[in-house]
Amino acid sequence: MRCVIQKVISASVTVGDETVGRIGPGFAVLIGVADTDTEADVRYMAEKVPNLRIFEDDNGKLNRSLTDVGGAILAVSQFTLYGDTRGGRRPSFIRAARPEQANALYEQLVAAWRARGIEVATGRFRTEMQVALVNDGPVTILMDSEKTI
Repeated sequence: MRCVIQKVISASVTVGDETVGRIGPGFAVLIGVADTDTEADVRYMAEKVPNLRIFEDDNGKLNRSLTDVGGAILAVSQFTLYGDTRGGRRPSFIRAARPEQANALYEQLVAAWRARGIEVATGRFRTEMQVALVNDGPVTILMDSEKTI
């Protein structure tokens, strides 16, 4: 599972003319699910993402987590995080999970964050979405559950 985490002042996702998710300060998280991902990958991301210390403390150091500051998460499924461009000009998405598996694990991750008391807004799975955000910092982190060592 891959997550691109962007620290934001605000973020929203729109489908057509409808805003389906909106947050204030927190993280915009793009989530890619691989065909080999399991509930273990969900548990890893559920724990790791909200505890990343990328918010400033009183001394200006990145020392506080989303949990510490009471931030929210905008979670957007994005299979293109598994695009492989090594073979040519058109990305291959062979490693991306099939929609049924991807949606199930994405929903489990959202539910796990909510169970921790985090406000989570979402996009709409398998739809054309427009994501708007105001980066804070900017701070952007790439996490991959396959790279835990």
